[in-house]
Amino acid sequence: MHPLITQDHIEHFQRDGAVLIKGLFKGQVDQLRQGVAQNIAEPGPYASNNEKAGQTGRFFDDYCNWGRIADFEDAIRSSPVAEVAADLMQSDRVQMFHDHVLVKEPGTSMATPWHQDGPYYFVEGRQTISFWSPLDPVKEAALRCVAGSHRWEKEVLPTRWVSQEDFFADEGQYMAVPDPDAEGMTILEWEMEPGDAVAFDYKTLHGARANTSKTRRRAFSLRLVGEDARYVERPGPTSPPYPGHEMQPGQRLREDWFPVLLQR
Repeated sequence: MHPLITQDHIEHFQRDGAVLIKGLFKGQVDQLRQGVAQNIAEPGPYASNNEKAGQTGRFFDDYCNWGRIADFEDAIRSSPVAEVAADLMQSDRVQMFHDHVLVKEPGTSMATPWHQDGPYYFVEGRQTISFWSPLDPVKEAALRCVAGSHRWEKEVLPTRWVSQEDFFADEGQYMAVPDPDAEGMTILEWEMEPGDAVAFDYKTLHGARANTSKTRRRAFSLRLVGEDARYVERPGPTSPPYPGHEMQPGQRLREDWFPVLLQR
């Protein structure tokens, strides 16, 4: 077990679907900030400013850039994130899925909508994990996770963040996006320092507050999978789409596109 992890961390992750890991990327904060700066200056094909009528500020996000931004790949490989992921997922194998950058400039009024990551993805399994790490001190613009939502019988229908349109047709497989605050759900939320990380299951319902502060809120997210994760088809296009991947249902993610970071 990695020194950052205790049995309590593992139990909280398995039970609640989310847990705070202090200092996970502590040694990589400056490197990740450099990577975010490059990402904003040189956005990829999936970049968005999430512009919505009536909203103020700028909410930039982009994903799948670790292969072209060296600072991201170096930070991933030099950090203990793969070992921590293995401990939390209880998996001997940790495989890359993708990275995600989310930047809310001061005065950004748009919140990150409630959603589960899993339904957007073409991967399914009990051993999945996302890490959300702020690169600035976070109070107002924190990540929020609904405890136990990774064990709900139905997944939440994915929607497009700006238009709020359904991502694909629902044939009864999914539930509507709930309102955790109004419905009295247990919401986990932490004040965080740069390099801290929230680890959460792909099926954990989560969102993030608007950034009403006078400082930026840069966050780096990393999505990894364990040994039981397999490719699955969805009712429509997935995000990320990874066109031309040629995988078939039931297969592990292809290692030339999604490298194995750790094998114990």
